[in-house]
Amino acid sequence: MSREQQAVAQARKAFETGRSRPLEYRILQLKNLQRLFLERQKEISDAIKKDLNKSEVGTQLFETLGLEGEIGLAVRKLKEWAAPRPVEKNLLTLSDTVYIQPEPLGVVLIIGAWNYPWAVTIQPLIGAIAAGNAAVVKPSEVCVHSAKVMEELLPLYIDKELYPVVTGGVPETQELLRQRFDHIFYTGNSMVGKVIMEAAAKHLTPVTLELGGKSPCYIDKNCDISIACRRITWGKYTNCGQTCIAPDYILCDPGIQDRVIEEVKKSIKDFYTDSPKTCPDYGRIINQRHFKRIMALLEDSTVAAGGDNDESDCFIAPTVLRDVKPEAKVMQEEIFGPLLPILPISGLDEAIKFINKGEKPLALYVFSADEKVINRMRDETSSGGFLANDCLVHFSVSSLPFGGVGNSGMGCYHGKFSFDQLSHLRGCLIKKLKMEGVNDMRYPPHTPKKLGWARFFILKTFDLGWLGRMLLLGLLAVVAAVVLQKYLR
Repeated sequence: MSREQQAVAQARKAFETGRSRPLEYRILQLKNLQRLFLERQKEISDAIKKDLNKSEVGTQLFETLGLEGEIGLAVRKLKEWAAPRPVEKNLLTLSDTVYIQPEPLGVVLIIGAWNYPWAVTIQPLIGAIAAGNAAVVKPSEVCVHSAKVMEELLPLYIDKELYPVVTGGVPETQELLRQRFDHIFYTGNSMVGKVIMEAAAKHLTPVTLELGGKSPCYIDKNCDISIACRRITWGKYTNCGQTCIAPDYILCDPGIQDRVIEEVKKSIKDFYTDSPKTCPDYGRIINQRHFKRIMALLEDSTVAAGGDNDESDCFIAPTVLRDVKPEAKVMQEEIFGPLLPILPISGLDEAIKFINKGEKPLALYVFSADEKVINRMRDETSSGGFLANDCLVHFSVSSLPFGGVGNSGMGCYHGKFSFDQLSHLRGCLIKKLKMEGVNDMRYPPHTPKKLGWARFFILKTFDLGWLGRMLLLGLLAVVAAVVLQKYLR
């Protein structure tokens, strides 16, 4: 039995003991996980510094702070989330107990990504624990140091049988995908997403795919360009552009292109000084393979700012490209790096048309002071998330579902959405062995008269509050007595 098989079998066996189901145990595990981030921040930060050159403050801001918030929310709300959820009834079920009962799915496979190795791996784990599941955690092998720290630390704080960590590369991931899971949660690119989905299909395993794509950013010529460019610069170059919801390219009127370039350059200097290479807040490309891929995207475009690079240090300066054509190399794939192409377009209509010609993105950004422009961009396009006048920040709002659509992914998470995504929402109806006369309308022989009664009882819905329900229940009892008396004669 392979190491991967052992991990899955162990998680399945632990889940079958039932210990992950009690809310008290789930809360204990979540609190232990929160303690990890309080006690082991230095080990986490040191590893991410080696992998991506993130500062300790940057690590807390973009990796662990959000996780602490998610854990706190889950601990506070878990009793409410896990409780039976009453639903609206029709007259036929008025006297019954009808509700949705969330229940654990079983064993979940979580395959993390390297760009935010803790944030995008542990956030679904929080949902899996809260929902009462077991989970096999597979951190990305690309973030070598972070994966090692995760493998070492998680078993010290949470149940190592219920939540084993499996490290390794493609062969180990392939072996995991050959096992049977009750849900697979993957964060990464669409190419691998298709492989995950194909493997899951063999066992009819449901999947959540958090993918990416080319997230457009439209700048209206009448907006505050200085503020818009400051926010876009932050959103683009955070983590050296290696963010799945980073603005991938800018669409704007040719008349404001020069102003946009100058404002972005100014913001780059404000954020990362005249020397981004020595700035502690500016990261690095994850490895040389990705460095070469990104540099190759520059070949047929004009650099308006930046462009400096050092392969030995995996450094690419914040770079702006001007007058980019739709057929340019940089426009053929998700950039996932610090290149910001600007495509001049004639206006909103052309921007919407251009966006809709491509795959549905994970995020769509519009900067405008005109509500009509914002509403048109929202109503006439489709994307995983939609933001007006800012970038990235929707990821931090636990009450919003985060996820893609079409090529940018399927399923969503964060807050209660994570809990629901990793739960089976079981429909329940509890009936008593009484008032059988009401049921006569559904039993053979079927007649037009019975159909008339059935139509009345099934199609009528009411939401009259407690007193109204009591009155209707009394009416139902009377009707049942009349029907029963009629059929007993």
